[in-house]
Amino acid sequence: MPYPMTPLAHLTQTLQQNGLVKFLAHFVKEYPECHLKDLTMETMGPGRQVQIHGKTLINFGSDSFLGLDQDPRVQEALHEGIRKWGTHNGTSRAFASVEANIRAEEKLASWLGTEAVLIYPSVTLANLGAIPGLVGKPDLLVVDQHAHNSIQEGARIAKANGTRVLFFENCDPMGLSKTLEQAGKYRLAVVAIDGVYSMSGVIPPLKEINQVCLNRNAVLYVDDAHATAVLGTQGRGTVLDAVGNYDNTLVVGSLSKGFSCLGGFVGCTGEMKTLLKMRSNTYIFGGPVGPPYLEAICAVCDILTSGEYLLILENLRRNQRELVYGLKNLGLNVLGGETPIVSIVSGDETNTLKAGKMLFDQGYYVQSVIFPAVPYHSGVLRVQVNANHELAAVQGLVQAFAKVTRDIPFPDLEPARQAI
Repeated sequence: MPYPMTPLAHLTQTLQQNGLVKFLAHFVKEYPECHLKDLTMETMGPGRQVQIHGKTLINFGSDSFLGLDQDPRVQEALHEGIRKWGTHNGTSRAFASVEANIRAEEKLASWLGTEAVLIYPSVTLANLGAIPGLVGKPDLLVVDQHAHNSIQEGARIAKANGTRVLFFENCDPMGLSKTLEQAGKYRLAVVAIDGVYSMSGVIPPLKEINQVCLNRNAVLYVDDAHATAVLGTQGRGTVLDAVGNYDNTLVVGSLSKGFSCLGGFVGCTGEMKTLLKMRSNTYIFGGPVGPPYLEAICAVCDILTSGEYLLILENLRRNQRELVYGLKNLGLNVLGGETPIVSIVSGDETNTLKAGKMLFDQGYYVQSVIFPAVPYHSGVLRVQVNANHELAAVQGLVQAFAKVTRDIPFPDLEPARQAI
């Protein structure tokens, strides 16, 4: 008598029949050489050189925008942190924090210009913990329809807890105002958006959106992860320069992109920090950022507040300008350009994967992004520019794109922009 299928085998079989899984598995099967996901970088060198499958490439898929992962001061801070604290302090921060954690939060708050900062293990865990912790059953959570997945997931938790959740058109203050007006009665609303939309590089009209929030009894919650350390005065992100203050905003920042460390944070008032400690399950039940990285965060804060930061930023801006100018001269649909995230609309999923592979074969790795990360048939080639890319590498990438355009049809400008 054959052994019956185990529940685990049954679960595996069931998941394999999921529509999204079948869609993605189709491309893995049909285009195994073009898929370029789940890659292993075997070595890393200067100028963002990497080895993948034994091939040397220039990595344009790194979000270490300022190149501080290669900075000797940041690396030495990590080493010193290991010597001082070991690799981990072994407890939830609900029980105890190392002194470096307190110092890192104080330095971050001083740099950011907020009264306080609360560090989480990651931006995703910040959003999954803070968003449900901010609202209750009498409240309203309103989310930009293109907000980051971690905001969407935080909204699902809030909804499961009884909070009403609504969505509004991407970056549309009028649409937000209409949504809040038509929502009926609520005790308080929280409006959750991105400071920079990671697939397009678009920056929302923060001043106008904040004014809508003030008019409609709503708090503005901004996930500024992709702007942290690379946009705004001294790298403080999008909010302060646009809005002028943090009186009605909670700001989420990343410590793993421009900072090249680990973790995420919420910039807020001292009172709100205390409340988030009590209301965020991911803070209470999640592990802390390892102490060596807390020392590295302090080192990065010192760099961001020094005169040298402007020199690093100028290298980044030079590379951005060179890339955007070159790609637009090729007639490509370039989204973003104000940030280190530059997306080239490629449209069809198959063409997106094939174009990424053609760039790979020429020695350049970029991220081929397809559904569900972007709408169906609205694929993009996502380039992430770093300050420590050599100018020749940026120019070489543009030349590689020129060769790709000879074989791959790219969408016309207007339909492509509307699709995104």
